Amino acid sequence: MKLKGFIVTFVSFALTTALLYLLGYVFTIPWLMFQYEYTNNASVFFVSAGSLVPLIIGLVISFIVEKIYLYKYRQKFG
Repeated sequence: MKLKGFIVTFVSFALTTALLYLLGYVFTIPWLMFQYEYTNNASVFFVSAGSLVPLIIGLVISFIVEKIYLYKYRQKFG
C-alpha cells in the first residue's frame, strides 16, 4: 500500500508540474516558466533561476491527491 500511495502521489506531482511548465512555455506565462541563466565573464559571476510556482502548485496537488487516495483506500478496506 505504501509503494502504491507513493507512486500515485509522485506521478500526480510530476504530471502537474510538467503540465504547468508546459502551459507556461506554450502561452508565454512568465510565472509558469522556468528560466535558467548563467554568466561568467572572467571574474563576474551571475546566476538566475525561474519560477517555482509550478513546483509549489504541484506539491499542493500531490498532497490533496494523497489525502483523497488514503480516504478511498480506508473506505474500501475499512
